[in-house]
Amino acid sequence: MTDSRAPDRAPRGGARQERLRELNLELVFRHVLAAEGPISRTELAAATGLTRPTITRIVEELIAGRLVTEAGSARHGRAGRPRVGLALSRSGPAGLGLDIRADGLAACVVDLTGAVRHLAFAPLAFAGTDPAAVLDRLAAMASAAVEAVAAEHLTVVAATLAVPGPVDGGVVRSAPALGWTDVDAGALLAAGTRRLGLPITVDNEANLAAHGELHATRRTLDNFVYVSGGLDIGAGIILDGRLVRGSRGWSGELGHITVDPDGRPCPCGSRGCLQTYASPQAILGDEPVPDGTMPEVAITTRADAGDAATLAAIDTAGTALGIALSNVLNILDIGTVLLGGGYALLSSWVTERVEAEIARRVLSAAWAPITVRPAILGPDAAAIGAALTFIDRLRQDPAAWFASQR
Repeated sequence: MTDSRAPDRAPRGGARQERLRELNLELVFRHVLAAEGPISRTELAAATGLTRPTITRIVEELIAGRLVTEAGSARHGRAGRPRVGLALSRSGPAGLGLDIRADGLAACVVDLTGAVRHLAFAPLAFAGTDPAAVLDRLAAMASAAVEAVAAEHLTVVAATLAVPGPVDGGVVRSAPALGWTDVDAGALLAAGTRRLGLPITVDNEANLAAHGELHATRRTLDNFVYVSGGLDIGAGIILDGRLVRGSRGWSGELGHITVDPDGRPCPCGSRGCLQTYASPQAILGDEPVPDGTMPEVAITTRADAGDAATLAAIDTAGTALGIALSNVLNILDIGTVLLGGGYALLSSWVTERVEAEIARRVLSAAWAPITVRPAILGPDAAAIGAALTFIDRLRQDPAAWFASQR
């Protein structure tokens, strides 16, 4: 008699075997990631409990997939022949980040180790600029970046675009500073980069900048509010080492917290938004900025020269930012604020005002002072964080990378 269950047994067994292979692959790759230096096959076997033949097979697969490379040797304090070390590859898959900044456009490529291998900037005035024209420029920068790193044996596999506003899929729902509403930035960028064949995701620039800062601090700072000051004021919120996105991914619109209910009109349609008091454009007022000069550099130049109007506007911006942040900190109980984007350059001017408002308004500040300091990556944080998006996905799921290459 034929066992009617037999046809199902092989697929289930095959699936279990494949899943076991993926789990072992992930286990070995995690140990390579966590190692402070090159790690040997013997050390991997001891750390994972896997057999030497299994380690050999997995390492060969990781090397063939250009995720791991043989990198030097170390005795590790033992007698005998040095063992060949294994480390993350610097000539394999890479991520591309694209960013729309207050003073122009940026493109960045990051390799599997998290190192920046390409960073380019192009100035661009956004007033009256059509979205398609902006994204065409970015597509050209993407092509140039892919070509530049190919000479270093890197393969860009995916791209992420950072935009100053809430995103729904690839659609920018609202970016008042750009004058964009319901712009399908993902589709427009994909059209411009079609020959590259890259999958493209679109995300909020403050979230991506916070992601970049999380990497830059080597995850030693697991709870912070990252404030992005550029075309729009946004906040990337990191809690317990994870980015807080909200139920629809639209959290962090710090620039549209109300600081004065009857205040200045905002391009978003409301009044008294933080954006209208604390953005670089608000600080500059009607003062022109020389071509090719970052707004924040123009502000600091005028402040250093003692310009009274600029100094007064900076004080107003710092106070307004401190009020808005106090509301966030009272709700989230976070002990560190990173001033990023343009605020990283303005931090020496605005920090004192921000700290004063936080000390006055945050309930816990009396017994648990809150640190306010410049972010590490400055204006490049969003581009770097965008490039790291693919790298993080690959690190978390190397099996998916191999599946995509079949």
